Amino acid sequence: MVKRLISANASDIKAFSKEDLIQSIKASEGRVILSENVVIEEPLIKDITTSEIARSYGADMILLNCFDLLSPEIKGLYHHTENHQPSDIIHDLKKLIGLPIGVNLEPVDPSAKMFSNKLNISLGRQASKDTFELANQLGFDFILLTGNPGTGVTNELIAQNIKLAKNYFNGVIIAGKMHSAGVDEPVVSKDSTQEFIDAGADIILVPAVGTVWGITEEMVKEAVDTAHKNNRLVMSAIGTSQESANPQTIREIGLRNKILGIDIQHIGDANMGLVGIKNIKELSDTIRGERHTVSRFARSVNR
Repeated sequence: MVKRLISANASDIKAFSKEDLIQSIKASEGRVILSENVVIEEPLIKDITTSEIARSYGADMILLNCFDLLSPEIKGLYHHTENHQPSDIIHDLKKLIGLPIGVNLEPVDPSAKMFSNKLNISLGRQASKDTFELANQLGFDFILLTGNPGTGVTNELIAQNIKLAKNYFNGVIIAGKMHSAGVDEPVVSKDSTQEFIDAGADIILVPAVGTVWGITEEMVKEAVDTAHKNNRLVMSAIGTSQESANPQTIREIGLRNKILGIDIQHIGDANMGLVGIKNIKELSDTIRGERHTVSRFARSVNR
């Protein structure tokens, strides 16, 4: 058996296999916090990555957003005097934070029926055989197949890319939507959940209750029950800028989604100023108490 992720040391996490990571999340019983970080923007403190800051406020997992696998860069990771190879970038970040690291890859659908303006993104951010292989080579522990606002990611393309990713990526595959991505289709449903499971996803992504217009507790609970019956885990996402909401809103979202059986609670990257950073701690305190929050604060990466 493996240590639960909320109390695992960096040395434990480094030794985790894909199966170990999934089991460590499951063993944490709904108390895992994932922080999403935009890597192309200057961090709050210029010479420290946003991922280091997020870890220091209680995050157990880190998800990189806007990371281009064909042109890898993380703001704040290196200084001008340091020599480094692009191939070392994720290994170097892991040395600093000692946590599982993942990357957003977007299954863009050229034929998507959009209800907002389409945002074009680089090939290095899109889901493909090439980016799955590069994610493996760089050492990512997981990938998230989802869409940023307006990118035209569809559930159909997510399912297709789960199957493709299983052939070229050895880590954990998380899949689903945290919002519409500009596409006129259901964001979450029992049918799409089952489709992602059948395609081979390890963890299903759903919007956190209270974050997406019209997404009810019943809809999220149906997705959770479907996933758990199929021995899959579920991650909820605060991906609609509410990561910068007042603390009471964060606490309410956290408790409601824990009650529904969510295994990982994601908190997004729309405001990584002090408000967004402090709300990682608010979410952590809410769903697992200050003891476990302080445990992540204080646990050295040298352990």
